[in-house]
Amino acid sequence: MGCAVLLWGWFLLGCSWGPGTPGIGAAALLTGTYVLDDAGGLGRQFDGIGAISGGGATSRLLVNYQEPYRSQILDYLFKPNFGASLHILKVEIGGDGQSTDGTEPSHMHYENDENYFRGYEWWLMKEAKKRNPKIKLIGLPWTFPAWIGKGENWPYDYPDVTAYYVVSWILGAKQYHNLDIDYVGIWNERAFNSKYIKVLRQSLDRLGLRNIGIIAADGDWSISKEMVVDPYLNNAVEVVGVHYPGTKTVPNALLTQKKLWSSEDYSTFNDEVGAGCWARILNQNYVNGNMTSTIAWNLVASYYEELPFGRCALMTAQEPWSGHYKVEAPIWITAHTTQFTQPGWSYLQVDGHLEGGGSFVALTDGLGNLTIIIETMTHNHSQCIRPPLPRFNVTPQRATFYLKGSFCKVETLQVWHSRLGFESGNSSLFHQLHPVKVQKGSFSLDLNVDEVYTLTTLKTGQKCHCQEPPPPQPFPSNYKDDFNIRNPPFSEAPNFADQTGVFEYFINTSDPGDHVFTLRQVVVQRPITWASDADQTISVIGNFQWVNITVTCDIYIEKPRDGGVFIAGRVDNGGIYVRRTKGVFFWVFADGTYQVTGDLAGEEILMKGLSGVRDNAWHTLTLNIQGTSASGLLNGYPLWENVTISKPTNGWAAIGTRSFEFAQFDNFHVEAS
Repeated sequence: MGCAVLLWGWFLLGCSWGPGTPGIGAAALLTGTYVLDDAGGLGRQFDGIGAISGGGATSRLLVNYQEPYRSQILDYLFKPNFGASLHILKVEIGGDGQSTDGTEPSHMHYENDENYFRGYEWWLMKEAKKRNPKIKLIGLPWTFPAWIGKGENWPYDYPDVTAYYVVSWILGAKQYHNLDIDYVGIWNERAFNSKYIKVLRQSLDRLGLRNIGIIAADGDWSISKEMVVDPYLNNAVEVVGVHYPGTKTVPNALLTQKKLWSSEDYSTFNDEVGAGCWARILNQNYVNGNMTSTIAWNLVASYYEELPFGRCALMTAQEPWSGHYKVEAPIWITAHTTQFTQPGWSYLQVDGHLEGGGSFVALTDGLGNLTIIIETMTHNHSQCIRPPLPRFNVTPQRATFYLKGSFCKVETLQVWHSRLGFESGNSSLFHQLHPVKVQKGSFSLDLNVDEVYTLTTLKTGQKCHCQEPPPPQPFPSNYKDDFNIRNPPFSEAPNFADQTGVFEYFINTSDPGDHVFTLRQVVVQRPITWASDADQTISVIGNFQWVNITVTCDIYIEKPRDGGVFIAGRVDNGGIYVRRTKGVFFWVFADGTYQVTGDLAGEEILMKGLSGVRDNAWHTLTLNIQGTSASGLLNGYPLWENVTISKPTNGWAAIGTRSFEFAQFDNFHVEAS
């Protein structure tokens, strides 16, 4: 209560200090005055703040969480006036290829194959809609199944085919999940093709989907140069979307007269510096670059942290086996904007740069409500992962705002405040302070560095807290999965993280015995890639810190002659770096041979020989790694032993195949320490 009285005194009397700036005299503060006026018209329409699930497999572990923890995580992300309260959810249109931290399954593995229940993005979109029916949904491909390219690693040679594939995803979302997709993209961070964009627009229009906007090109600004000289292309595109713009736009983008979005941004570790990055760009993408939406990669870090870009997300939920998750600082930085604005509001026409460094934006719903968001992030505390951040200075300052036009009658503004503490590690996040009184149409704030303020006429903001989640625990050291589930809620088995290929639950009708329900690798042609997928398929699981490990799995090679499968331990890599993966790999092949290799590529051969394994028969493989020695069993009998292992010293367990081929796995068991 004493704190509230003190803050009340500061705001009302204009004392010479603010939160975090004790003892700074008024004379020492740089001062600036700013006029907020809607009488001369409004600025651009605000389109919302969002985040990305995908690019790739970033929400993989979320679906395995038990209740109530899974719903709590979803509430923090999507529930209005609760946590991040996101306006936009962008998801990957899975294409069976590696798209940063894993692969996401396609709705059409093959040309004559359609299944709109693969993966978890459908489920996630429905959960988001359940919490916020107004949330906008975006789909974007990173990779495509091989059949679209007809032998080429390129999706544009047959634009009708690619458009058919993407439109099928949109129609499937509606038909099978009652999801209305609002926007669709082209090909993430890859070359755009004007003809394809026009064909996609025509395909959507022909099916009565004129309300679905095309975002292009989800890379740099270069498409805008073509749009200003090609009216048909300009008409086809609703939003010019750019990635990691560094808050800057280009003249051609403005000339298109289209919505400008930072359609992927942030990508930064979710500590206080990540929160500072996010706070700065949420404001400055508009202040410097006229961008009316900013979308974070990624939504929630629900992938193994040792994969590329671990914890580059708004919050962390990477332990479904324990239920532990963490609501990170970027969630509350998001709330400063999302809880007090909505898509359809408009920015005010005001410069937005603060005299002492930092920025502010002001938005209105046109009905008398006003929201002002202020950030004073310093250079070293707000660096995003990309692009490099030029030097700038921010100093403590006094800001005086004059409310004019329809805002002249505003008497009181609600105040929400965050202070990011770097040296102390003691941040204060999204706390409601005492309202500020607007006197004679103005009010003043004393701003310290690394702070965020929201001042608003709305009284709807909340900082909600779920019950504390369970404490963190490592992945179980004794883990089994027999895949015996007749109607799985998801197509993928819990905790397996596919890095090349797609491993799905499968009902094996040809086996009436112990192997009716299995896990099957189903991608049989190299997809149109976005990253450097391996030539082998692989799915990892477990604890990256595992050293001594025994992996047992039943395997079934379906490809005759040159088919093959492996089980592995101490696997040290994945994601976009999957081709360079090392570990201990125990391979058996359809020609009756085996190999032990120190790498996924199979180039570092440690042992080889005859096994007697054949295709279309079940066999049991066991890999045992203890210290610097490894041994292998086939069907319970020693096949090889005393292979010396130097590196890696630790890593995940894994299963996989020699090539893009059908193969099955059953009764997976790992014991580790």
